[in-house]
Amino acid sequence: MDRSERFNKWFNAFILIGMAVVTVLVTAYKLRDAENGQAMLIVAAVGSLAGVLANVFSANGRILTFLFGLIDVTIYGVMCLMGAKYGNAAMHLLYFLPMQVVGFLQWRRRGASGESRVRARRLEGRQWLLYGSIFLIGLIVAYFVLAALDQTEAAGVIRWLVLMDAVSMMCNILGQWLLSTAYMEQWYFWIGVNIFSVVMWVLTLRQSPDSSYALIYIVKYSFYLLNSLNGLRIWLALSKASGAEREGQS
Repeated sequence: MDRSERFNKWFNAFILIGMAVVTVLVTAYKLRDAENGQAMLIVAAVGSLAGVLANVFSANGRILTFLFGLIDVTIYGVMCLMGAKYGNAAMHLLYFLPMQVVGFLQWRRRGASGESRVRARRLEGRQWLLYGSIFLIGLIVAYFVLAALDQTEAAGVIRWLVLMDAVSMMCNILGQWLLSTAYMEQWYFWIGVNIFSVVMWVLTLRQSPDSSYALIYIVKYSFYLLNSLNGLRIWLALSKASGAEREGQS
């Protein structure tokens, strides 16, 4: 085992164990105070753990990411639906959920299996222009829609929260598409998701210091940010190897 693989093994263990410990502790704390709904808390914890596994497998180019992603997205989407968070529910159940199937089929076509990593690829110039335009237009539309729906009276910080939410939403949408189609550049969007999510929840915590759940999400997205940086490192190598393989066959 070379140095890179050894580092990756320990890093994956750190992410998995760290998030598992946080999830178990938070769930145990909430179960102690919950008068009812304990079953849903446990289901939510299972979904969170599945999400961590999906993130680690995607960073490593393993097709199992879509199995655990399917579990995570389904549980989270249903939870949002039950909690009347219809925007998040729609995004997860109508977009992220079918994209797990699309991703599984696309990765199989690109050589991914239980033993083999996916053959990653990179965006070309025109594709960068296309996705950049989609991101900017989508961001503007999402911001004004979310700002119109926002019911808070604060005009300063809360507008920054709306902007963070809009950026995170667009990074999620494009990141999932590029993940499902095996493009390395997905990790730039996932890094964006995680950075803006951390900032958003930090601002939330500053605005509402009693929001204990905000601290949980800061920890969660901090772990995800570390994983996405590792994913970028791995996929740069995977896409470089795929490009060298194509050149060798031409």
